[in-house]
Amino acid sequence: MQHTAFSTRDFAAAVAVVFIWGTNFIAMKFGLRELTPFQLGAGRYLFAVLPLALLVRPPKMAPKWLVLYGLCQGVGQFGFLFMSLRVGMSAALASVLMQTQVFFTALFGLATLREPVGTPLKRGLSLAALGLACFIASYAGTNGANTTTPAGFVLALCAAAMWAASNIVVRRAQHATPQFEVIPFMVWSCLVPVVPFVLLSLAFDPGGTNWNPARLSWKAWASLAFLGWCATIFAYALWTGLLKRHPANRVAPFSLGVPLVGISAGMLVLGDSITAWQWAGVVLLGAALASVIFGSSRGRP
Repeated sequence: MQHTAFSTRDFAAAVAVVFIWGTNFIAMKFGLRELTPFQLGAGRYLFAVLPLALLVRPPKMAPKWLVLYGLCQGVGQFGFLFMSLRVGMSAALASVLMQTQVFFTALFGLATLREPVGTPLKRGLSLAALGLACFIASYAGTNGANTTTPAGFVLALCAAAMWAASNIVVRRAQHATPQFEVIPFMVWSCLVPVVPFVLLSLAFDPGGTNWNPARLSWKAWASLAFLGWCATIFAYALWTGLLKRHPANRVAPFSLGVPLVGISAGMLVLGDSITAWQWAGVVLLGAALASVIFGSSRGRP
């Protein structure tokens, strides 16, 4: 694959994805007030697939790529993330921990696709590691004891690893499919997680869990619509399009902007407070993103 510089359209797509994914942690928190993690997962993908599956033809590709992507990105990433937010993870810190997918993506890309790790990315990853360490340090003391739990922390890292795996699946699917179409791929892969999430809910949710849609408030419905239509179909279509045109380890670092939006949204909507450690992390993550973007734009992959 020929490596090309990011166009204006590519930068605009990346910015839109960053904004949507930064604010979708707020939608998750609202949804989890009335739904279990597995119910939220099933509802998210039902919204994502309907009614688009009736309007978009199935992609011409091997079904295994749809199944693998649906399991990694749907059941894996969001199953772990929703459980993390439910058992003890703040929206702000979740938006940061999810960005460790950059490290997982670079590692998986090197191992499976032989994608090189250039100087700008190495420098950006070093700065990002320091930034993530600052965020983690802010929760290590007494003030963070009631905000997160070890289980929530581990589950968030598992979600990030599954996100990275889904990035690699997209790249492998694109290599194996001469005429790869983003929208059909996204829509039809959303069919895959619905049944596993329903089965997981029936198996593990409390016995009194209510599946009656009539009991949901408008906030829960709005959460499902935003997560299904905006954060899943629209944002992931843009993200998958970027992965189609560029190597995975050049696209993944753009997600470092997500916690900047996530923290701001948390402050405005949920009243989250930002510590000195977290502000240090914001600055370092911004520097990491700038290092990758501007370093790559000067032609050093």
